[in-house]
Amino acid sequence: MIRTLQTGQRCEVRIASVSSRSELLYSTGDILLEAANWTLDGQALILNGDGKLWKLDVDSAQLSEIPLTGIADLNNDHVLAPDGEGIFLSANDGHIYHAPLEGGAATRVTKDDGYFHFLHGVSPDGAELAYVGIEAGDFSRPGRLMVMASDGGAAARIDVGPGHCDGPEYSPDGAWLYLNTESFSTAKGHAQLARVRPDGSGFEQLLQSESVDWFPHLSPDGRYASYLRFPRGTVGHPADLPVDVVLVSTADWGAPLRTWPLSGGQGTLNVNSWSPDSACFAFVAYPLTDPAKDQARDA
Repeated sequence: MIRTLQTGQRCEVRIASVSSRSELLYSTGDILLEAANWTLDGQALILNGDGKLWKLDVDSAQLSEIPLTGIADLNNDHVLAPDGEGIFLSANDGHIYHAPLEGGAATRVTKDDGYFHFLHGVSPDGAELAYVGIEAGDFSRPGRLMVMASDGGAAARIDVGPGHCDGPEYSPDGAWLYLNTESFSTAKGHAQLARVRPDGSGFEQLLQSESVDWFPHLSPDGRYASYLRFPRGTVGHPADLPVDVVLVSTADWGAPLRTWPLSGGQGTLNVNSWSPDSACFAFVAYPLTDPAKDQARDA
């Protein structure tokens, strides 16, 4: 399903720095953009919108489509390859693809194995993918943490308990997979932040909270992390809720360095959006606002 903006709603791509500033980079009432990745050269953000892939230049704030062929409409799960030249993408047909970041023909990576595949992580050496598998595309079933070779092949499940999990991505050193999971609670939807080693050992909760916490993303230097905080009682990661983007030090997940409240959720912070120098990260908000009052601002 391709998401679109509501009447009177805008899409805001924002950049937050570890020094706690947030600036509006791009705003539009025409297309709902989601899930920013930062390119390795630091010059652009890669987002999806309208089922397509887009490049947003950081200096000029110019948006341009990256033309792809051989792939179904995209969803908001995409991760750059470590070489900076390719990108792995999840599509609405339930499969993961690889494509040149400059555009061109996409190649399907996953097989018809009875699962929908939602990509979130690529290992630092580019050899392995981490994704969430949904059996038969039945979203009433919990997502399972899966890994597979990035050039295809059989998948392996990593056991992180019975609860739904999402957002698995590798730490910069490849030693851990960071994710959110409902396995620490019997309350439906009560996702919490966790990590596990790629061999399935060391599964642990990072933060015990009353909120519903999703999508932990580590900075390239491993010193900071961002994540998305939903209101208590939220089930899944729906759109258009009052949420918080949270910045923490990885030395103390329980002490936020800064939070940014906004209207969003789905699409806001689905993938790792840190800049290559670890100085800032991007996120997307979806306010209902008066376009005449829309302007760049600091927060």
